[in-house]
Amino acid sequence: MTAKSTTSAERPQSSAEPRRPTHRLYRVTGDGDASIWTPIGAAWPNKDGKGFNLNCDAVPLTGRIVLRLIEPRPEAGAA
Repeated sequence: MTAKSTTSAERPQSSAEPRRPTHRLYRVTGDGDASIWTPIGAAWPNKDGKGFNLNCDAVPLTGRIVLRLIEPRPEAGAA
């Protein structure tokens, strides 16, 4: 029997790991370069890695909700 490899997004977080959000929720209106992205919340993987917990600071009545992976920002001065 072989072990299945998992990515960090699939792996359950242990209780010792900090529970930082891995994804950000946005309300998006418009399309293309004219679209407006407004942050409205965050998401964390469930402990079993099979879903997400969502924390919404606002629930939009118009537009669409987009869930995006939080990526580190490049450091200032890095080229």
